[in-house]
Amino acid sequence: MLIFKSLVKFKLNLRNQNVWFNTLIIFLRLIEERVGKRKRKKEKQNKQSKNKQRYFQQSQKKLKQDSFINIINHNQIIVMEQDKQENQPTVPEEEKKQVQEAQQEVPTENNTLLQTNQWQFWNTQPVPKMDDPFPENSGPIDVIKKPEDVQKEPYNLPAGFEWCNLNLKNKDDLDQLYTLLVENYVEDDDNMFRFDYSREFLRWALSPPGQYEDWLAGVRVTKTKKLVGFISGIPVHMVLQKKDNIKMTEINFLCVNKKLRSKRLAPVLIKEITRRVNIKNMWQAVYTAGVLIPKPISIAQYFHRSLNPKKLIEINFSSLGKNQTMARVQKLYKLPEETTIQGLRPFTKKDAAAVTPLLNKYLEQFDLYHSFSVEDVKHYFTPVENVIYSYVVESQDKQITDFFSFYCLPSTIINHPKHNQLRAAYSYYHFSTATPLKDLIYNALILAKKYDFDVFNALNLMENTQFLDELLFSPGDGNLHYYLYNWRLSEQFKPSQLGMVLV
Repeated sequence: MLIFKSLVKFKLNLRNQNVWFNTLIIFLRLIEERVGKRKRKKEKQNKQSKNKQRYFQQSQKKLKQDSFINIINHNQIIVMEQDKQENQPTVPEEEKKQVQEAQQEVPTENNTLLQTNQWQFWNTQPVPKMDDPFPENSGPIDVIKKPEDVQKEPYNLPAGFEWCNLNLKNKDDLDQLYTLLVENYVEDDDNMFRFDYSREFLRWALSPPGQYEDWLAGVRVTKTKKLVGFISGIPVHMVLQKKDNIKMTEINFLCVNKKLRSKRLAPVLIKEITRRVNIKNMWQAVYTAGVLIPKPISIAQYFHRSLNPKKLIEINFSSLGKNQTMARVQKLYKLPEETTIQGLRPFTKKDAAAVTPLLNKYLEQFDLYHSFSVEDVKHYFTPVENVIYSYVVESQDKQITDFFSFYCLPSTIINHPKHNQLRAAYSYYHFSTATPLKDLIYNALILAKKYDFDVFNALNLMENTQFLDELLFSPGDGNLHYYLYNWRLSEQFKPSQLGMVLV
């Protein structure tokens, strides 16, 4: 507006119209130049913002949870080679558009997951199609079956390979699983970070109450007995839309050795874990992934809170903004050394009887959640150093009123001269009856900082939006898709309708 006011004032003082016209051209060019500069500045800021959380775009996408749906996984395991060799039908324009849109939100390395021949695989599975309308009533997709209808023998493997069941109490089995994952699982596009699931974490995540020994399915080389493939399932009691109580499995940790991507082990692993689950008279599964395939029931997003900004900047996880200094950033994210809630203490197994009903009551408000038993609560929330951290708030009359938890998932920092590990904490489950949720998570940040975590992550599900902005969480760029296998919902869920966190 100042430019236009100056232009009008200047025009009144001009007698020569040619001079006025030339001046107008100059001012219009000046306006155009300023608009262009602002546009370029905005584009540069957007680019910097996208680069800021480079690694945790991968974390948001949850490629570590590439279960039923992640046929190729982040390792680019080729599982549809046979389909590629066959003649493919013409791809509808709408499906092409969906693929192109999906490809824009995932790293280039994973675009193979979104090829339409992969969707052809899922179009043969009991999952909703992309263009299916939501039905009036929820329910199973596949025809009702019985365990006796399921084949009793395992699926055939390529010559030279054999099935095995992993026993995570056995040191050799646990070591082999750890090695398989650390060498062949999730790594970011720039080869800067690699998830590092500890042995203790794997034992905690895959050994819940009621676990079946054959739901930890491995593939070994027959001659050497080397573990080269794995997929897991764990039993969960799910409640959907506040009315459907379903025993199902949570699928996780699909992984195949990178050198064997042409052996088609991944689809066989998927079929085999499905067979083993069906034999137990369970017909549904829940899983998450960063890629878009038929058909997500909801899409959540990760948010990140810096705890050690200096280190995050040094490892290029984040960067200093314009006119920012390291001192200012550290001051912005500074936390007190001691917690601020009276009666806050670590969770113990003795607390499970009190925590279980309060946690389930809190989760009942959501349309998808895991209903916990007392034994579940003991297993998942009893603190284990560098695995799971859980706290309760106890009133003066010794009643538990509040609860929060977070788990540890570090990453190896590749080829950095100073740092070798990024310690990340992930918000897990919580409830509050006396203390505001924002205050609970603020104290979780204080404790995470005390335990030398570098960043604290949280999804925008449950009621987490109550604290994300005020506690200085920054939004990530990626999406986490939630899926159900062999179950059709009557509506699409918002993230705030989700009450389940998958590790």
